[in-house]
Amino acid sequence: QVQLVESGGGSVQAGGSLRLSCAASGRTFTSFAVGWFRRAPGQEREFVGAATWSSGLTYYADSALGRFTVSRDIDKNTWYLQMSNLKPEDTAVYYCATAPHSMTDSMRDYDHWGQGIQVTVSS
Repeated sequence: QVQLVESGGGSVQAGGSLRLSCAASGRTFTSFAVGWFRRAPGQEREFVGAATWSSGLTYYADSALGRFTVSRDIDKNTWYLQMSNLKPEDTAVYYCATAPHSMTDSMRDYDHWGQGIQVTVSS
């Protein structure tokens, strides 16, 4: 099993920045990729960005490209989602997840999930 704990959420004004953390523990060697997803009120969960566990190769949704960055601290076994130029439509619960086989934008490929953390962007 892999345990994931998100932190760093909160409220910010439009145009501001926020960094989410995802601390991983357990059988992390079984993970190929880490993904970030979000669920806005009344909407389905959607892909934000991902990175491969070993090399840090990244992949982003169009909505995140140029504004969000996925990075890692190998020593701390922690992944980050740096969000800049935030917009009210970025308001959502954000989740990190691990995938055992590939880096994709599909939730079905991710088998371990964090509990989620709220991000609220006010106009």
